[in-house]
Amino acid sequence: MREKTARRWLVRGRVQGVGYRYFAQKSALKLGLRGYTRNLDDGRVEVYAVGSKAALDEYAGLLHQGPRWAEVHGVTQEEAAPERHSSFEIVG
Repeated sequence: MREKTARRWLVRGRVQGVGYRYFAQKSALKLGLRGYTRNLDDGRVEVYAVGSKAALDEYAGLLHQGPRWAEVHGVTQEEAAPERHSSFEIVG
């Protein structure tokens, strides 16, 4: 079994109300990642994903781009403890 890694991102900019969470979910599922994304009260979007290091690296690049209508102004990334998730969900 491959070793799983987890990361958490906080994305700021115009990222709520523009389909960012759906973009994050679709991209994660395409890369075989599991986890979640949710809007935060301060206008940012939180993304948590578990998967291979290579998939997470590719995913990080996509999160910096976002969907067409988003304006990503910054992304902070941190390592996180791997949690069990059966899929990638939009929560909250």
